[in-house]
Amino acid sequence: MKNLIKKIGLADKDYGMINDGDVIAVGLSGGKDSTLLLFALEHYRIKSRKNFKLIGIHLNLGFNGEDYTPVKVFFDHLNIENHIYDTQVSEILELNKKDDKIQCSLCSKFKKGIVIQKAVELGCNKVAFAHHADDAIETLFLNAIFGGKLATFDPEMYMSESKINFIRPFVYLKESEIIANAEEHQLPIKKSGCPNDGFTRRQEMKDLLNKLYQEYPTAHDNFIKMLHNSEQTKLWTKVLTKD
Repeated sequence: MKNLIKKIGLADKDYGMINDGDVIAVGLSGGKDSTLLLFALEHYRIKSRKNFKLIGIHLNLGFNGEDYTPVKVFFDHLNIENHIYDTQVSEILELNKKDDKIQCSLCSKFKKGIVIQKAVELGCNKVAFAHHADDAIETLFLNAIFGGKLATFDPEMYMSESKINFIRPFVYLKESEIIANAEEHQLPIKKSGCPNDGFTRRQEMKDLLNKLYQEYPTAHDNFIKMLHNSEQTKLWTKVLTKD
């Protein structure tokens, strides 16, 4: 936990994520990443002595076989406020399938929008999601391969429409560190009911990168470094000429 808190603190310092007086909603899927995020932010709140409040928000998407109860009981026991909201997301996704599969991008858009809406209703000024360094690397390569652009998500951004800040305190953490910490602290983890789980382009990218890391072990840390090594970024610049 010590190294995890240190990396959250570094991300907070580098990107100005958390201030005194903040009320931060944490998007809770019930999976290892988001469950650990709320748990770790509570520890960071105590360790950093910053005066901020945490509120967990879980969306019941409507997929079969999902049970959030153990996660709810866990955070209730820690006296961390958390809420469950029923949604019709799974029904909408079923009606908007593409090639007989639900659309991950559409699901992500719905989840993000609803969490922000509920956060505003609860008086939060910030929303935290558990996207980590490996998510950022995968996003970079997905954009490069399928979009012809070098871009990934921001550690912190302001949502002008909802007037709320969006933060990602795990941006310096590898997924392996998250797994290790979740196991160490025996966190209750909810299994995803998403029918696409494990069968997405992102999973393909994760598998490809893991093979690369096995062949070139230093690549993993260097890929994380390149995400914020702006001084060493060099791409082509076209010369503008008058016709």
